[in-house]
Amino acid sequence: MIQSETLELLEWHRLCQHLATFAATKLGATAARHLKIPDSQTQSEQLLGQTKEIYQLETRLTTGLSFEGIQDIGDSLERAERSGVLTGDELLAIATTLAGARNLRRVIDNQEDLPILTGLVADLRTYPELEQEIHRCIDERAQVNDRASQKLGEIRTDLRRLRSQITQKLQNILQAKSGAVQEQLITQRSDRFVIPVKAPQKDAIPGIVHDTSTSGATLYVEPNSVVPLGNQLRQIIRREQAEEETIRRVLTEQVAAVKPDLERLLAIATTLDLATARSRYSYWLGANPPRFIQREDREIITLRNLRHPLLVWQQQHEQGQPVVPVDLLISPQIRVVTITGPNTGGKTVTLKTLALAALMAKVGLFVPAREPVEIPWFDQVLADIGDEQSLQQSLSTFSGHIRRISRILEALGTGDLGLGTGEKEIPNPQSLVLLDEVGAGTDPVEGSALAIALLQYLANHAQLTIATTHFGELKALKYEDDRFENASVEFDESTLSPTYRLLWGIPGRSNALTIALRLGLKPEVVEQAKTQVGEATDEVNQVIAGLEAQRRRQETKAAEAQSLLQQAERLYKEVSAKAASLEERESSLRASQEVAVKQAIAQAKGEIAQVIRRLQKGTPTAQEAQQATTALNQIGQQYQPATPAKPKVGFMPKVGDRLRVPKLGQIADVITAPNEDGELSVRFGLMKMTVKLEDVESLDGQKAEPIVKAKPAPPPVTPPPQSVPEIRTSQNTIDLRGKRVADAEYILDKAISEATSPLWIIHGYGTGKLRLGVHAFLQQHPRIKNYEPAEQADGGSGVTVAHIK
Repeated sequence: MIQSETLELLEWHRLCQHLATFAATKLGATAARHLKIPDSQTQSEQLLGQTKEIYQLETRLTTGLSFEGIQDIGDSLERAERSGVLTGDELLAIATTLAGARNLRRVIDNQEDLPILTGLVADLRTYPELEQEIHRCIDERAQVNDRASQKLGEIRTDLRRLRSQITQKLQNILQAKSGAVQEQLITQRSDRFVIPVKAPQKDAIPGIVHDTSTSGATLYVEPNSVVPLGNQLRQIIRREQAEEETIRRVLTEQVAAVKPDLERLLAIATTLDLATARSRYSYWLGANPPRFIQREDREIITLRNLRHPLLVWQQQHEQGQPVVPVDLLISPQIRVVTITGPNTGGKTVTLKTLALAALMAKVGLFVPAREPVEIPWFDQVLADIGDEQSLQQSLSTFSGHIRRISRILEALGTGDLGLGTGEKEIPNPQSLVLLDEVGAGTDPVEGSALAIALLQYLANHAQLTIATTHFGELKALKYEDDRFENASVEFDESTLSPTYRLLWGIPGRSNALTIALRLGLKPEVVEQAKTQVGEATDEVNQVIAGLEAQRRRQETKAAEAQSLLQQAERLYKEVSAKAASLEERESSLRASQEVAVKQAIAQAKGEIAQVIRRLQKGTPTAQEAQQATTALNQIGQQYQPATPAKPKVGFMPKVGDRLRVPKLGQIADVITAPNEDGELSVRFGLMKMTVKLEDVESLDGQKAEPIVKAKPAPPPVTPPPQSVPEIRTSQNTIDLRGKRVADAEYILDKAISEATSPLWIIHGYGTGKLRLGVHAFLQQHPRIKNYEPAEQADGGSGVTVAHIK
């Protein structure tokens, strides 16, 4: 009872409802809404394995895992087993379900490294022969085909012939008695062919009246000459219906014969759909797979940036407030954590977030926290959150707490409170207990005493207990027992509002008097209250305030150090990658040059050999020797590298001169003469720019004479500021090919929020819809300074480079 009550307090059903929206089939959605919580860690690990493999599989597939065709055929299988005759729709649903399951198995079997999913579909029997037989007998409209049996084909041939005769007779009557009919129309009433006759002229066409119009002006008459044919048609229709039922009965018997295998197929398809829903929901949450730890092995509970999944949903779908994550790092010896702080500060939300994280890990969901996610497997999650208060009696709040806590103690396996503080045997060591406002609702002295005794008891009988309280006495338990730890929710005194951050190791301090003073209560009243509180309490609050300030300074320095470390690591990786690329390019160029040199040497040797062979033919003359010498000189000039001409020095540009800027490949006019820093202004076309003397030369190739100036005293050396080079790496490259625009926007938003350097976004060419969607998203994003197509070597217009502000 207490476990189901805990699930209700945690709003577990809402999370299951959110999960159901990611299911692809009706069966999967139903299973998600009634999600079963495993009884063993082995089952949880199996479910997590399924989620991980589906997550891995869907990252490889362009369209995700498809459950098309799979329907809920459970009721049909039950009726087939009980000798009922299935309808055409039910038979068609069975056939499409078989095809859909076969497609699932084919997709999984074609992938590697999916042992759990492969094992799950290994025993899947899809009966293709039954599927083919159903499609042979049942058409797309769920009607029995003519080809289902020879007898049915003959019956339907007779039906068509007879209908044609009836139609022809009625057509003749319509033409002959056109004045008596309301309109030239042949219709049906109760499987009988009739024509609309004007009521005053009913005797003109004798026959059986089967229906009358609402106004009574029209009678639907079956002429007497057609009645025998109509009777014969009805008999053939009865034969057709009987034959159709026979065919469907035979198919139903075939389905009933393999009912156990079809139920197994349905269960496997539901399991796969539920695992896919868990994977897609986890991806949507930005969650990470948990690892179950053993606290007995001195492992730490690690939940960094843990977010409440229901609040994330509320933020995304209901325009809720941004979710503030909490960090939970709990040492292995800690059994009880007391959280103090002001109301509405996030204490209760922290309890619920941890409880939901434990339950999500148990059912195979990823946990919305930063990697690594390490949490124990709790066989029970028990909570006393909220109260049952009523205005009818003053003790109802306290009574509600006590009743619920009593049920928690019973679930732990004992009814004796056992208030001793010594170590005892733990009957249920894997329970997580969450208590909100423990000991509240009664006299503060008695309530705090009861809360202390209860937490000491839970330290002996539960794996972990998290309790929120306003009692200052509970803060001292940490200093008496090393199994206790303090935490508090942060409060910003300047804004008189909580920050929803959880601070570890520091108990919360009283802010009531400070808030009262800020809100305008008379100072003399506040001072009088301070004298009532006592100096000791004021000193404790001052110490806690000092600790909080020191902690904030340390967090700021730690964040700065972490940022510098990450920047250094990023720069190191980018520079290393660039160096490796340059080395590879240099090696490639050297190899290609060696090949070119060897080819040139071989060609030169061949040409020299030809000259020698010409000289060896007959007696060489002086003229021939001269020609051979000339040919050899030409070969030498052709294959020997030319010695670069030494640049002439001494050119000094003046205003109005024309000169060359080799780096730009432009001829420019000098606008201003060089200054003492060796810089001058030039113009080419409509552009003006400042260049250095060493970057220009005269039109005949002369270099400018450098300007010598007195050296000033050397300024103090300051290291150049580090800047992040704009280098494309795997970390700043996003591949969106094959994604829908909506999915691409989610991936882009996440990447842009984490980026500190340009992003290379691969969207490909295709139809252009994805590229237009990406550009529209980048144009309205507040962190994007500008974007442009990538260089041709990086993909051209199939890749967009987005620059971060």
